[in-house]
Amino acid sequence: MKVLILKPSSLGDVIHALPVARLLKRHWPESRIHWWLDVNLVPLLQNDPDLAGIYAFERRRWAAPHRWPEIYTSIRAMRDQQFDLAIDLQGLARSSMFAWLADAGTTVGLDNLREGGREAARAMYDLTPPRAAPRTHAVDRYLAVLPLLRVPVHGDFEWLPPRVQAARRIRETWAPEDGRTRWIVLLPGGRWDNKRWPVRYFVELARRLGDIPETKLVVLGSLSERPLGEEIAAAAPSHCLNLAGSTSLDEMIEWIRLSRLTITNDTGPMHVAAALRRPVIAIFGPTAPWNTGPYGQLGNVLQATDLPCVPCMKGQCAYQEPLACLHAITSEVVFAKARQELRGEQPKKQD
Repeated sequence: MKVLILKPSSLGDVIHALPVARLLKRHWPESRIHWWLDVNLVPLLQNDPDLAGIYAFERRRWAAPHRWPEIYTSIRAMRDQQFDLAIDLQGLARSSMFAWLADAGTTVGLDNLREGGREAARAMYDLTPPRAAPRTHAVDRYLAVLPLLRVPVHGDFEWLPPRVQAARRIRETWAPEDGRTRWIVLLPGGRWDNKRWPVRYFVELARRLGDIPETKLVVLGSLSERPLGEEIAAAAPSHCLNLAGSTSLDEMIEWIRLSRLTITNDTGPMHVAAALRRPVIAIFGPTAPWNTGPYGQLGNVLQATDLPCVPCMKGQCAYQEPLACLHAITSEVVFAKARQELRGEQPKKQD
């Protein structure tokens, strides 16, 4: 059985789709699974034990007409594999077209509002599961293709296998494991500005967390987010390490794996923490956690749901009080939740 999965981006979306590959491989151990993936995310799946190959996709490069021969070459390579099955989990015109051009024996896709229902992608598929109910998480929307293939859906798999070399580099460079220290990962970045909890709140939180014995902080993120990390680390120099822009994707994953807790905006690495089943406190503003929150930990989402605009799903805030949804979540609230999590307490039931 040869399988092609199409889910090129983004980081969180690819992580959400990984259980499909894991369960296919568990059910069909002899299968050879390939993934059509954005070139920037290749390190996430490179050397993955369940994948036989990756087709790197570079959207901006392929948009130029003089690069179209590269597209033809990639399509020919996919067709030469003679895939038995193509699974399009992106559900947009481009991905569905590539799934169709791959000329697999059967093409499976989704028919949801977010995937398959836009850009006429649904027309390219042989099989689709029933439309997902409202508020169905992305992970469960993607897993819905498996019953069509008579593949059992369960949670007995390792979502993100260890990156042994990356873990070794972390030990050799930063020596984080001393048997006592509890590391807390801070993720202050976000693709939209109005997804970012104000950095001054992260600064206040870092100071408060420093009062908890045997606790240290590490700020992770992209190079563009390094100034956020600098501001946070400067306020807590004795117990905060700023590694934003200083780690590879593999190293970021391993830092989260060894951490005790991750405190994060709605951003890609948040989904890494959820996939590793590490405790997460997720701060949400304009987006909908039931769709793309930390899978399995939606109870650890903090969101100002009493505001009439939440979730607005907009990239820019248009509310009368700008970013009120994020300002409403104070550092005191997040600190109390973090302390509760570190103590292993269960939230009190509301009357």
